[in-house]
Amino acid sequence: MVKKTFYTVLLLILPLHALDHYPYCLLLRGYSDNALEPDIDAATMKVHYEGHHASYVKNLNDTLKDHPEFQHYSCKQLLTMLDKLPERIRTAVRNNGGGHENHTFFWQCMTPKQTKPSAKLLKAIKKHFGSLEAFKEKFNEAAKKVFGSGWAWLCHDPRTGKLVIISTPNQDSPYTEWLTPLLGLDVWEHAYYLKHQNKRASYIDAWWNVVNWTFVEENYKKASPFI
Repeated sequence: MVKKTFYTVLLLILPLHALDHYPYCLLLRGYSDNALEPDIDAATMKVHYEGHHASYVKNLNDTLKDHPEFQHYSCKQLLTMLDKLPERIRTAVRNNGGGHENHTFFWQCMTPKQTKPSAKLLKAIKKHFGSLEAFKEKFNEAAKKVFGSGWAWLCHDPRTGKLVIISTPNQDSPYTEWLTPLLGLDVWEHAYYLKHQNKRASYIDAWWNVVNWTFVEENYKKASPFI
C-alpha cells in the first residue's frame, strides 16, 4: 500500500518523462488486479505485474547501476541503441529493458471500460487490412504462431506510413526494428496460464474484450499526425 501511494504521488508531481530514466519504476496500471475479470483474472494480473514486470525493472536497474553514462536514457532510447551499449550488458538491457517497456505498454493496452475504434482508426485499419474482422484474424494468427514466448504487435512503420502486424520473440521490442507499437499482446505463458492453461487461443479471444482502443487511437495519432 505504501509503495502504491508513493508512486501515485510521483505521478501527480512529476511529468511522465521524468520517471522514464534510471532508476526505472514500476508505474501504476490505473486499474486493480480484478478490474479486467472475467477476461483477465486477478491472480494472473497480480503475479504478472508484481512478479514478472517488477523483476524486469529490478534487473534493468541492477544492470545499469555501474553505468551512469547510460542512466539518463529512457528505456525506449536504450532499446534503439543496443549496438552502442557494452557487449557485457547488451543482452541484459535487451531482455529486461524490453520486458519493462513492453509491459508498461501492455497494461495501457487494456481497460475495464468498454471502448471501440474511432472512425479515423477504423478507416486506417480497413485501408491496410480490409476490415476490422480481417485485422483481428491476422493479429490472432500472429499471436498464435509465436513459438514459445513472445508478443504480437500492431505497429506503424514510419518509413512507409503503413500499419503492420509483427511478432517478436522473448521481450524484444518493436523499437529495435524502428517500428512504433500501437497495440501489443503478451503471449508468454505467464500472461494466461493460471486461467487458460495451455489454451492460448482462448486467452487471445478473451483479451479482445478488454482492449483499450482509446489508447490505440492515441498512439496512432502520435505516430501519424499528418494523416
